[in-house]
Amino acid sequence: MSSSSSSSSSNELILTSSPDGPIMVYDTVSPTAVTQFSSSRSPSRGLAIVGRRLLAASHVSPDTGAGSINIYNWHGSGVFRNFPVPEPVAPLIATSDGAFLLGGGISGSVVSLSSSSGDVIRSIAVHSSPVSSLHLTDDGSLLISGSEDGTIVIVPSFKIVGGGSEEEEEDEEDLVMNKWKAHSDSVTDLKSVMKTLVSCSSDCTCKFWNLGDRGILMRTVAFPCCISGVALDSTETAFYAGGADGYVYNGSMKVVGEACEVRNWARVHGGSVVALGLVNGERGLVSAAEDGSVWMWDVEKGEVIMVFGDELITVSDMIVIKGNGGGFGDGKGSNNNFAVGKGSGSFISSGLCEEHMLRTLNKITELEEVKDVVFHDKKKAIDMLETVIQMYERLLELILKEVTKAIVEEEGEDAAEEEKDEKDEKAEKDEKDEKAEKDGKDEKAEEEQGKDDN
Repeated sequence: MSSSSSSSSSNELILTSSPDGPIMVYDTVSPTAVTQFSSSRSPSRGLAIVGRRLLAASHVSPDTGAGSINIYNWHGSGVFRNFPVPEPVAPLIATSDGAFLLGGGISGSVVSLSSSSGDVIRSIAVHSSPVSSLHLTDDGSLLISGSEDGTIVIVPSFKIVGGGSEEEEEDEEDLVMNKWKAHSDSVTDLKSVMKTLVSCSSDCTCKFWNLGDRGILMRTVAFPCCISGVALDSTETAFYAGGADGYVYNGSMKVVGEACEVRNWARVHGGSVVALGLVNGERGLVSAAEDGSVWMWDVEKGEVIMVFGDELITVSDMIVIKGNGGGFGDGKGSNNNFAVGKGSGSFISSGLCEEHMLRTLNKITELEEVKDVVFHDKKKAIDMLETVIQMYERLLELILKEVTKAIVEEEGEDAAEEEKDEKDEKAEKDEKDEKAEKDGKDEKAEEEQGKDDN
């Protein structure tokens, strides 16, 4: 590992992945890459930060086509661990606590893994075509997935990461909160802020949905080209869309109805814009294109203020992260600065380049991994308990339904028996009355016959 380091006055890093090149790392104050990580053959949306220490990248073997997830730690440029997955996954995200990884498979399944052990927790088929985009809401409660057939699915995240065995079969209606045909072509990106979900698609539209009203469409914004990436202002003021024509488009989120004025900024990338991210307190926007160009814009002026790197390596995804002084970052911001070991792929505190300190950091990492496993086991136990409770609730509902049915049937049988008894009693009474009437007539006839004989 290199002993040189350069301090960064920024708390933000820009990471780009590639289908055939290294993972590049930039900060927001310098156009030169501060470091890079060894190559992962990573498809679109295949880059994710795991907790505060790890980086994950989807990987497809060029030799076998098998899928896996490469894990990088913050003091090494090579792959730290490799997690096999049941099928190749493209979009990749992690829960906010870093405990779980979620990947979208080519079969339409969403697979969840423990980020500490790599164990597959669940693999659930929610789409009938490959998953093209994954998103977790800010509170982490909802997993939203989009597929190549334009379908969007919303699933409570605990049902993906919690408890169920791979043999356990659940109906889709028990797993899925909402599912609908959102676009006529592939869903390329999903972002949400507060109760608004924005989906963009290869059908040349961005659509705004009300998450608080079970996915009701609020408006559709049409573009002259396919849209591959979207970014949202946290105040629900502005949105930014990246086009296949290389332009970045800017529009207002406050417009009600279909009408929405959208303008494209003047400078154009040499390839399709694949990802967007807001930086510098949302005063700046970073765009990354397939041709490898990565630019930072002034959002007020719509002008490029920095061009990153000169490598022009094909880009498949880009993410923006915030530093926390102890690793990559948690994506939520921090007041702590970090330093980056140039060319080493390591994120270390300033002045901690000595070999003995690195050994100490390795020990800390091992202890944190043990802690993660313990945390995962506790969480899994809690999730299993929740699943058992849900199963018992469903069982009680079935028992109640059967008991109610039995009571209704028994009451029906009792009513039928009472009705039969009443009919029998009436028939018996009618028979007695008829017999009495006949006996009376016979007696009267005998009396009259006696009188005639006398």
